Amino acid sequence: MYCPGLLVVIGIALAIGGCRRAASPDTALLHIREEARRGQLDAALHDTDIAIARYQPRDPEWAARFRVQKAHILMLQGSYSESLTLLNEPLPPSLSRSDTEIQRKMVQGLSHDFLQQFDAADRNISEAEALASILHSSLRGDVAQARGTLELDRRKYPEAAVAFRNVLAFAQHHNQPFLETLALGSLGNVSMWQEHYDEAIDWFKAALEKARALGSLSSESRALGNMGWNYSVVGDFDNAEASLAQAQSKAGQAGLTDNQTYWLNSLGEVYFRQRRYGAAEQTSGKALNLARGRDDKNTLTQCLNTLSEIELATGRFDLAEQHNQEAAAIENAGLDHFGVQYSQLIAGRIAAGKKQFSQAEAIFRKIIADPAVETPLKWQAESRLAQVYAAENQPAKAEREFRRAISAISKVQGSLQREEFRVSFLSSAIQFYDAYIDFLAVRGRTLDALSVADLSRARALAKGLSQPTDNSSQASSLDPRSIAARFHATLLFYSLGEQHSYLWLITPSNVTLIHLPPEQEISSLVKNYREALLNSPSDPLTEPDSAGAKLYAMLVAPATKLIPRNARVIIFPDGPLDTFNFDTLVVPSPKPHYWIEDVTITNANSLALLARSKSFSLPRNPNLLLIGDPVPADSAFPALPQAAAEISRVESYFPEKSRRLLTGPAATPAAYLQSGPERYAYLHFVTHGIASRLQPLESAVVLSPSGDSYKLYAREIITRPLHAYLVTISACNGAGNRAYAGEGLVGLSWAFLRAGAHHVISALWEVSDASTPQLMKSLYEGLHRGEDPAAALRNAKLSLLHSNSIYKKPFYWAPFQLYSGS
Repeated sequence: MYCPGLLVVIGIALAIGGCRRAASPDTALLHIREEARRGQLDAALHDTDIAIARYQPRDPEWAARFRVQKAHILMLQGSYSESLTLLNEPLPPSLSRSDTEIQRKMVQGLSHDFLQQFDAADRNISEAEALASILHSSLRGDVAQARGTLELDRRKYPEAAVAFRNVLAFAQHHNQPFLETLALGSLGNVSMWQEHYDEAIDWFKAALEKARALGSLSSESRALGNMGWNYSVVGDFDNAEASLAQAQSKAGQAGLTDNQTYWLNSLGEVYFRQRRYGAAEQTSGKALNLARGRDDKNTLTQCLNTLSEIELATGRFDLAEQHNQEAAAIENAGLDHFGVQYSQLIAGRIAAGKKQFSQAEAIFRKIIADPAVETPLKWQAESRLAQVYAAENQPAKAEREFRRAISAISKVQGSLQREEFRVSFLSSAIQFYDAYIDFLAVRGRTLDALSVADLSRARALAKGLSQPTDNSSQASSLDPRSIAARFHATLLFYSLGEQHSYLWLITPSNVTLIHLPPEQEISSLVKNYREALLNSPSDPLTEPDSAGAKLYAMLVAPATKLIPRNARVIIFPDGPLDTFNFDTLVVPSPKPHYWIEDVTITNANSLALLARSKSFSLPRNPNLLLIGDPVPADSAFPALPQAAAEISRVESYFPEKSRRLLTGPAATPAAYLQSGPERYAYLHFVTHGIASRLQPLESAVVLSPSGDSYKLYAREIITRPLHAYLVTISACNGAGNRAYAGEGLVGLSWAFLRAGAHHVISALWEVSDASTPQLMKSLYEGLHRGEDPAAALRNAKLSLLHSNSIYKKPFYWAPFQLYSGS
């Protein structure tokens, strides 16, 4: 679902219009407004009722001020109709040209706005603007905020941006931090609606920092919720879930039921995108129950739409249609253009699900033809229309719409400036690539399906390596057989989808498409096998029905007739396949053994990148930058007893003049960045590594302290271009522990590839300090003999596997993987 971030004006300036009659009512009103700003709305409402009861009999002017303030609080709580009822009472003549009248008109306008009564809202806010200008009121910033809110809801983004920038300048000049927080968040909303998602998150982070400094639960909730929603749009579901869960909790604490409802529904949407349908339905159902008791029609329709999507995904078309029709009726009555289009999109999907293709086609074409439609809705409509054409056996029309959808997705991804968002973006759009792949595969267009699958791969990595962002023409001209021939290898290219998964077996002479089970079936086996390798004392070779044996039968056995013994195999993994080592698959015959005994494996990101990669020949004059054995900067990263031994073994393979060592106190992040790493053919790190799941580019190599810094982050690594033949990260979790749709496993290995390294060796899990030096010695022995990294790493692993020690278990040799292709 594509929906707006929630934006509500939380309060007005501390100055109070009109004469001060007495300290007591003045102080009471200031106190109530402060409660409202901090999100303590129930307390503020209680105190306002007390004040009205106190001043109504003896002071109509102060009673009117408190009545307007009560209406303001009710508006903040989402009781828009009740707020308008209070505001319909005229003020005493003495307040007709005061800040109280300005506040009254402003709150009327906002209440009408949130009820989607935009013309009435415009009249009220225009009246507030005129009076505020005449009186040079301190509420000019608040009224400008209201104007920006209305223009944003009317999708007039340039006008909204002007209004909010005026608010920001006003608030900073007049030292109004609450208003400044609102303006920052509002500018985030403008950026979001203009599809500048990374810029939007920066605005919301700035608003969140201000809100926390002020101790305002309501402002903090909005900033967190809007951040979460933007994270979900770019496919960063972990950060989205964390932010939205906090947002709905803090909104609940503040008594902001409408906000809480909105963020709950957004959280349900995140669960839905992750295919966690049970959690999604429960969360969005709770949100719908809350929304039905409120006036906020926009949030109500969002809840109805989310539940419609969940019901569509789970095959309950009648229930989806019931919720969709209810949402559409509300949106049409309120003239919410975006909401109407979104409900129409769902209606088209329902019609398609019921095989009412002509009706679905008409709906999707209408959405596509609307020049005002938001881009994500357009690519969804194009992809859905393509699937309708495919069902109607109109393949030419279907392909045209698929290509339009993919082009639109690529354009948005290419416009993102922040690396982490380019990395995560396809997590929310990969389903449209999958639909196109299915369309081509069903029609026997094996090479075309492979080209589309490769289009989605390593887009952020390719952009960082100065490759074209839109490589569709190059992908269509790829000859995968020539790539296999160039590398004297068999290529296994995997694509896992919710309904269909595929394996392309590529040899120098042929490309064969093999159908695989859906992603969930494969994912559960991968999870079980990984846990067994890390935690189980049993030997997978002695268990004929192990997950490792099942995965081999599922993923590799259909291709084995075309993979000769001791062949080179390049794996292009997808989804959960990024998180385990194919070396460890159990081959059943002639007796159970690991697949590493049969083949030499390399991992690659995409065919396009591999085709354009530089020569993988051994360097003529190899030199080494070796970094490690740092001074412990934190008790969580103690000294590695065998680090010095590993360093000694590795450096022995390079002449003294061809190596540079940064060890002990000299092994700092700054030393690496200043060492000219681009000059070295080999880089080797001997230290701890950390992998960040929530923010993979915060994964780091742990080095010696220099000031407050002792971590070399992935985001810093990508800033130093490399030409290294091989980077070896002899550290735990160097490969990362989070895989993104299309991009693969993102962490330190991805960062070094992104910087330009040809090959990277890194670990999928925590490595043994005892066995790793021995493995690295064997690795460099092989490299010194002239073996390429894949052969050298395989032989080093086999030396442990064939030993009579505990190190023959996969736990000790299997974490290290080779990644190539930049």
